[in-house]
Amino acid sequence: MRRRGRRPVLLLPGGPIGFPDPEQADDEGLLAIGGDLSSERLLFAYEQGIFPWYDEGVPPLWWSPNPRAIVDPSNLHVSRSMRRVLKSERFRVTYDTSFEKIMRACGDRQGGTWILPEMIEAYVRLHERGDAHSFEVWENEQLVGGLYGVQRGALFAAESMFHRSTDASKVALIYAVRSLFGAGTELFDVQLLTAHLASMGATEITRTDYLSRLPGVCRRRVDLAKLELRV
Repeated sequence: MRRRGRRPVLLLPGGPIGFPDPEQADDEGLLAIGGDLSSERLLFAYEQGIFPWYDEGVPPLWWSPNPRAIVDPSNLHVSRSMRRVLKSERFRVTYDTSFEKIMRACGDRQGGTWILPEMIEAYVRLHERGDAHSFEVWENEQLVGGLYGVQRGALFAAESMFHRSTDASKVALIYAVRSLFGAGTELFDVQLLTAHLASMGATEITRTDYLSRLPGVCRRRVDLAKLELRV
């Protein structure tokens, strides 16, 4: 039975930075409506296990769903065919070279997107601060896949990924997980489990477990400026 949470709290743009306790929400996880996408509010949200997700024409909606999907190197599934792809010279992978292009490519999808112009502007600001990062996949010098996310200490909160060539998003995820954990990341959040993520080894943990891990993980010092690409 799904637990009913309290009604979402209304946040005022430019108001105090704060959110309700995520544990008081139902499993869907809607916590608050409104506020703004300032860097300070966004970073505080991720430290509390909260992220924005909303459609055009409505105020920001802030979520913390239960359960939460994560990817761990020990569970990362790399098939035999993917190992051959990774060993080939078909793709070239880079890090933090085309953050805005990755965001725009992730938002270029049929049926609408939550990656709105104000979201792009807000997350590009985070990237310029060193708090958001991207992995790019190139084929014949064309951008064909990638992902981006937010870093808080040893947490990497992946936001979205895309592909324009078969296997490109898988390559991005494999590189991201192995490279980030190699640099000291301890928790790789992918928010919600999809069939694609499950096929790559993503698993679910309870919101309570996720939230209990966040304070310690976010306090760890991880310097992703020195990240080395690993596969």
